[in-house]
Amino acid sequence: MEAKTLGPAAQAEGSLRRLADGTLLAISGMGQEAAARAARSLQAAGAGGLVSWGVAGGLDPRLRAGDLVLANRVLAPDGAAAYPSAAWRGALAARLAGRAAILEGTLLTTAQVLDSVAAKALAFRTTGALAVDLESLAVGRAASEMGLPFLAVRVIVDAAGDLLPAAVMAASRGGQVRLARLIAQLVLAPRDLAPLLRLAARYRAASRTLGAVASMGWRLPPGTEATPV
Repeated sequence: MEAKTLGPAAQAEGSLRRLADGTLLAISGMGQEAAARAARSLQAAGAGGLVSWGVAGGLDPRLRAGDLVLANRVLAPDGAAAYPSAAWRGALAARLAGRAAILEGTLLTTAQVLDSVAAKALAFRTTGALAVDLESLAVGRAASEMGLPFLAVRVIVDAAGDLLPAAVMAASRGGQVRLARLIAQLVLAPRDLAPLLRLAARYRAASRTLGAVASMGWRLPPGTEATPV
């Protein structure tokens, strides 16, 4: 879903895809190991910048599905951090001025999905992060090691008060949501159907925001070629 909002691929280049504007796209799957591998493959293919692109969970109770977070810091639970390019972030924010509400602040990257309201509340209290994802810190670290500019663009799907359905969590083991596994889990836990339908509506809201951002023509940092992950 996240990749589709960037537009159709003009051609495939091994495990990578090249979009019509020349941007290289790697669909990493979930987690920091997968994101780091994708970042390395993009750098090897000649990427001049890396973007962690996609959705996130809300930690700040003010955030709702579809809200846009441009991270000025990406934080690990142990305090390690990566810092997106201020110039690149500012250029995107300027393009979006008057067209979208933008929140700039800390994005937390964790090893596991925060699937409960209590876990999200604790993370917000201890880190002050606006949102949480599973990949951006790995992309930021890879960019720093490679000497590349980095940007984290994340849109909220589940808000701080949303409980993620257990069926989704079980179906996403291995880094990707498997439809057959999801259906099997729903058979076992039919009460998850209602929250799953709410989550689907939130994904549609997030997709609309991602699509709007993708259409802004912002993917080139100063003097480099940007590559979403």
